[in-house]
Amino acid sequence: MEENLKRLNKFIGETGYCSRREADKLIDEKRVTVNGSVAEMGTKVSQDDEVRIDGKLIVEKHEKMVYLAFNKPVGIECTTNLEVKNNIVDYINYPKRIFPIGRLDKASEGLIFMTNDGDIVNKILRARNNHEKEYTVTVNKPITERFIQRMGNGVPILDTVTKKCKVEQISKYTFKIILTQGLNRQIRRMSEYLGYEVTALKRIRIINISLDVPLGRYRDLTDAEIKELNTLIEPSSKTEEASLPKVEAPNKSSNRRTFISKNDPRFKKRGGQ
Repeated sequence: MEENLKRLNKFIGETGYCSRREADKLIDEKRVTVNGSVAEMGTKVSQDDEVRIDGKLIVEKHEKMVYLAFNKPVGIECTTNLEVKNNIVDYINYPKRIFPIGRLDKASEGLIFMTNDGDIVNKILRARNNHEKEYTVTVNKPITERFIQRMGNGVPILDTVTKKCKVEQISKYTFKIILTQGLNRQIRRMSEYLGYEVTALKRIRIINISLDVPLGRYRDLTDAEIKELNTLIEPSSKTEEASLPKVEAPNKSSNRRTFISKNDPRFKKRGGQ
């Protein structure tokens, strides 16, 4: 029955093998088979289908999912590739297969979630979901009021302008910032654009979970925290399309910008390459 089928990447994610995004890569690399045939993107499966990755049978898990809050030290890589030195999986050495939700670059420390729930990974990572992440940042020279204002109002990096965000000075060289987007090395690039170098960066909160464990240690999220987290991310879209800009109808009475996707026939007319 159609209602008993689910997308292959969701099936793999729910087994705890990896996130949906990683599952898509495995499918694209032709490493996934369904009932002996190489799987394609968009394939749907049921509990009766035999799903294998690199020849290894993958089955749905019905045991309790793992949700950890880990205080990552500087020097640890947020990757599940065990061939990478100082990877986060080997460092934690958890008895079950888990993976990080998102990234925290090697030179940074602080809170990162580890889980075997591929579904929650997909929800939290969607850029349009506006989930808050809070950081304390130390820079190499005295912070000015102008620096705080410009950081908060948006900075041009990576061919875009960062979203407005909350920024507060803590001391002469340290400030706190709350982001709702996750561009690559965003805070470091923003600071660099304004003539500052980040010397220390620590993530202290993700959505409703605050950092409260010693450096290099982890703890299980409580049932209450997981329940609140799921409530906060429930409106989040699970689709790839949700991370794309929406097309807005022109408004002659305003100067609002209209965003179009790369698949829109008007894209190249607006400067697309």
